[in-house]
Amino acid sequence: MSDLEQVHGIHAVEALLRHHPKRVKKLVLAQALSTPRVQVLRDLAQQLRITVEECERHELDERIEGVHQGVLALVSPSQVWSEQMLESLLDQQEQAPLILALDGVTDPHNLGACLRTADAAGALAVIVPKDKSATLTATVRKVACGAAEVMPLVTVTNLARTLEKLRKRGLWVVGTAGEAEQSIYQQDMTGPLVLVMGAEGKGMRRLTREHCDYLVKLPMAGSVSSLNVSVAAGICLFEAVRQRQ
Repeated sequence: MSDLEQVHGIHAVEALLRHHPKRVKKLVLAQALSTPRVQVLRDLAQQLRITVEECERHELDERIEGVHQGVLALVSPSQVWSEQMLESLLDQQEQAPLILALDGVTDPHNLGACLRTADAAGALAVIVPKDKSATLTATVRKVACGAAEVMPLVTVTNLARTLEKLRKRGLWVVGTAGEAEQSIYQQDMTGPLVLVMGAEGKGMRRLTREHCDYLVKLPMAGSVSSLNVSVAAGICLFEAVRQRQ
């Protein structure tokens, strides 16, 4: 089972069991772990005829970095979403799509939080470049609280080129930049939209910026000059949700 991935944490493992049960090959639980949430995992595994193994908690501590909550799933490798698969998703979409693109976000905690927020906002997918970007890891899955198992994460070779393709499909590309003149609250976000968030500190790269139709900013009233990228993404995504309702 050396080719299997490890997914830990109650939320992430439950999402896998409910949405992608065929990927789960074994469930490993800390001995004497008995809570209602863990019992749900046991029951799901039993219904799906998935092997449940128990071990000492310190064994899980040695195998897993971070907070595992005594729960580990061994799963087949994640499906990698391609641009072609994103095109297919767009073809099937009946409502105006909302997509989140992250340019140079390297912190797995931020990627996990953005996946969770994108799922909550009803986004179609999250796009990241293959290079200089965080990708799906156990930490990302844990922070995403199950969203990593249901939200398509599309990795692309050239983000600027992908944005141009999406523009040609009729999507508007709105990038966030501190020096933008227009506030996010002044921008029409009701149509087919790609929201682009840059890395903390550096912001969007020049080529990415050049492929945006509009640049917007979050009005900052305090002493700090910027927000954590996952917080900013949440504010912007839910402004789009508010306008669409």
